[in-house]
Amino acid sequence: MGEARAVRAGGGLSFFERYLTLWVVLCIGVGIGLGRAFPDLAIALDRFSVAQVSVPIAICLFFMMYPIMVKIDFSRAKAAAKTPRPVLLTLVVNWLIKPFTMVAISQFFIGWLFRQLIQGSELINGVSVPLADSYIAGTILLGIAPCTAMVLMWGYLCHGNQGHTLVMVAINSLAMLFLYAPLGRWLLASNNLTVPWETIVLSVLVYVGLPLFCGVVSRQWILRHRGREWFETHFLKYLSPIAIAAMLITLVLLFAFKGELIVNNPFHIVLIAVPLFIQTNLIFAIAYAAARKLGLSYEDAAPAALIGASNHFEVAIATAVTLFGLNSGAALATVVGVLIEVPVMLMLVEVCRRTAPWFPRQPETATLPDPRCFPLGN
Repeated sequence: MGEARAVRAGGGLSFFERYLTLWVVLCIGVGIGLGRAFPDLAIALDRFSVAQVSVPIAICLFFMMYPIMVKIDFSRAKAAAKTPRPVLLTLVVNWLIKPFTMVAISQFFIGWLFRQLIQGSELINGVSVPLADSYIAGTILLGIAPCTAMVLMWGYLCHGNQGHTLVMVAINSLAMLFLYAPLGRWLLASNNLTVPWETIVLSVLVYVGLPLFCGVVSRQWILRHRGREWFETHFLKYLSPIAIAAMLITLVLLFAFKGELIVNNPFHIVLIAVPLFIQTNLIFAIAYAAARKLGLSYEDAAPAALIGASNHFEVAIATAVTLFGLNSGAALATVVGVLIEVPVMLMLVEVCRRTAPWFPRQPETATLPDPRCFPLGN
């Protein structure tokens, strides 16, 4: 029974997803090496830009986002009306709590406690900005971007209600399309980092709106002309690795232009990771406790908490690159989010599975497998 249930839950992470942290670390090394071997690469890349948007980076980021968006089934959103509490919980956590706790935690650690350890400044849009403030900007961009991709895998691994998880992903994706720009501009401005309104709107339209539109249109066309079976067994099978590859190529470029800073300040990676780690666990605890207080079943509570805890680091990286540049501290901070995302979320998945008895269970998924039948992280 345990092993069969494990198989139905979706198996495990793919080879690339399971070792995503390792690939990111390798990208750091490759990027630093390229940056030192070809120091004029950034200048050459800047020549291929439109309205401060690097065309090569934009292409990479589109292929990073499109495979995520095409998987979302927005037709399932009507199911949320029958049991709206999990969706409402994720909306409250993602847009009324998470952004502000991220600001508070980042300001405490990076803006105050660690500030003496983060010396230096950088030019952003012609203005000299303390490096610590740039790091805070990157964490803010992470804090206002709820996960809409890997959370589907976390839902599989914790044996959550995948139908409702898709609904939560779809609705939060639409919310991000409308809320990310105004919320991001307001929070950045309140932290002494003013950016042009048109720039942040453009970044959201290019990196969220365009792949979302293409994903919805192409999904409907494929389902109509090729069928759901071909879409799920063939199209997605070959498309999914493209997102990982595009993200890794983007990270190589990011680190190619951040190599000197990382070599000179490797400890900054650790300092940035501290508030991100605390934020992830705090938001998970808040959402998970609220789900239990609301009487949600485990199958809805676990993915609701996980979607709040995880970040859409692809959007955060894209926005940081557009607003502050490839060689900015903000871009580096968003990349640190990738470094800690997978191992921390795997840990929280295990927390969910071990605390499942705390919640009522849905009759059709009332048992969890023995954890030994479904190992994580290897």
